[in-house]
Amino acid sequence: MKAGTRGRAAAKRARRGSSNVFSMFEQSQIQEFKEAFSCIDQNRDGIISKSDLRETYAQLGKLNVSDGELEEMLKEGKGPINFTVFLTLFGEKLNGTDPEESILNAFKLFDPAGTGTINKDEFKQLLLTQADKFSPEEVEQMFAVTPVDVAGNIDYKSLCYIITHGDEKED
Repeated sequence: MKAGTRGRAAAKRARRGSSNVFSMFEQSQIQEFKEAFSCIDQNRDGIISKSDLRETYAQLGKLNVSDGELEEMLKEGKGPINFTVFLTLFGEKLNGTDPEESILNAFKLFDPAGTGTINKDEFKQLLLTQADKFSPEEVEQMFAVTPVDVAGNIDYKSLCYIITHGDEKED
């Protein structure tokens, strides 16, 4: 009886863990990842193996991939790489952010007085015009969860927390 209870508990934890992975992406993105997974899973057994990776590389024209390189890739999965693990790995890579301290230090560049805030309008202008430009929709989406005071300043320490840990309102 106890073994059965433990098995059900482990299965429930696995479902709960994987459901978080699936909630990180839109359905269309999940479908694209599924297609990519199918392309890599050459033998169609539901697990990406070293031979699957080698064959995928060969199809892309790279024939001299070492066993060590392939083994390093597989180690990232910390076990067999099924679709859920594959999605988790991409989720970590795509949604992974810099450490909170790095983001905080970047914001401090725009706060020479050390107030802990930056002007929302000036920040918006930077987002729309510099480096990896945001679209107006992306800026509005970001500002929807950004702590702004009555003077129109962003509390960037709180914003850093939201970037690295998520918005508590989302839960």
